[in-house]
Amino acid sequence: MQLCLQNNLISLMQQNSEGNLCQNNQLLQITLTMHRVIIPSEDFSTYLDALEKKSSGLCVKICYFVRYWITEFWIMFKMDSSLINTMEEFQKLVRANGEELHCRLIDTTQINSRDWSRKLTQRIKPNTSKKRKVSLLFDHLEPEELSDHLTYLEFKSFRRISFSDYQNYIVNSCVKENPTMERSIALCNGISQWVQLMVLSRPTPQLRAEVFIKFIHVAQKLHQLQNFNTLMAVIGGLCHSSISRLKETSSYVPHEVNKVFNEMTELLSSYRNYDNYRRAYNECTNFKIPILGVHLKDLISLYEAMPNYLEDQKINVHKLQSLYNHINELIQLQELAPPLEANKDLVHLLTLSLDLYYTEDEIYELSYAREPRSHRAAPLTPSKPPVVADWASGIAPKPDPKTISKHVQRMVDSVFKNYDHDQDGYISQEEFEKIAASFPFSFCVMDKDRCVSVNLIFTSVSACELRNR
Repeated sequence: MQLCLQNNLISLMQQNSEGNLCQNNQLLQITLTMHRVIIPSEDFSTYLDALEKKSSGLCVKICYFVRYWITEFWIMFKMDSSLINTMEEFQKLVRANGEELHCRLIDTTQINSRDWSRKLTQRIKPNTSKKRKVSLLFDHLEPEELSDHLTYLEFKSFRRISFSDYQNYIVNSCVKENPTMERSIALCNGISQWVQLMVLSRPTPQLRAEVFIKFIHVAQKLHQLQNFNTLMAVIGGLCHSSISRLKETSSYVPHEVNKVFNEMTELLSSYRNYDNYRRAYNECTNFKIPILGVHLKDLISLYEAMPNYLEDQKINVHKLQSLYNHINELIQLQELAPPLEANKDLVHLLTLSLDLYYTEDEIYELSYAREPRSHRAAPLTPSKPPVVADWASGIAPKPDPKTISKHVQRMVDSVFKNYDHDQDGYISQEEFEKIAASFPFSFCVMDKDRCVSVNLIFTSVSACELRNR
């Protein structure tokens, strides 16, 4: 709770005789919201000093101040258990000094009775109407359909990132113990890997070029949707050296497609601190999804550039306000739903496809299998795409068996719903192979040592489906 904050804030509280604020104070709200960014330690000295000096008026004012905090910012306490724990310690201290009235003012039990209907837990539901019928075969999917569904998944992940998650990232400078942000990173990395694997899944240079071209068209649609984060993931996957080294494949890519690819790469380039991206992003209105890593870096830069305190140990309110405004801008973007509809069956298949994780070595092994290294060429050093921000280095999606099993079950339901036309509990081997070929890495893994393949999971779940039908 960090009650040393009160020295700077109690003066902002214009209270009536009952301890209620006489007017709304935006500066107070910002400071209370952002307090833990600069004050991580506990300090009950202000209250204890007031007790020692027998300043009952100041003690009451402090407790009314805390009551206001609990009442108006109860979500902060719901989301931060350490804040609740610190408040309980403060209650013990107050009670130990015989101040039962004060103790009642700072009671946190009321928080548990508050309606827990946070915006970020509300689900955006895919359209289940029959009008939104799409194919589950990759080759039959239009770029617009892919971009819509990738944007649906991206926005679903982006809108779950809370104000507190951004604060945690600022304080820790990493995503450790920040699962919501880790999931967002995993999705971005998963899309980038999926793009690479879909290109590499095709056996001939011409077929690989067709997939490459399709993803360029997907990128154009993502740009139109103003979904810059997924755009970065897709272009980053195509820029990856496991793909760029495929000279035979690139020979089948038309000049006009390469021109678009280069324009997209230039748009997302880190040159001059992502200047091209920033200008394009700032010109966008209505729905948009930012390149999250770029904006998180901005938060860290701002946090490190400005001191926490000014002269006489006064809180640097300008720093808090600047950080608050940056975070609030990202939070407000969550209110604007994407202008699209999603088919839940394709969502299930894409979700499973993006859950799977492969190492750099595994991807390069497949790349070299498709187009072996030329004896005349120097060995290629694996490199990451130049457009991808390094804010999440070292973070990779880890396949969780329970999660994958859940996603497989949903995918199986979707496959049977779309391909079991006579509803007899069976789909043909031909149809199964078409789906498996469309999303090959959703159905099997490359490494023989990881022999519990998704294909086996799919088969076992399918068997259960057949038995239950």
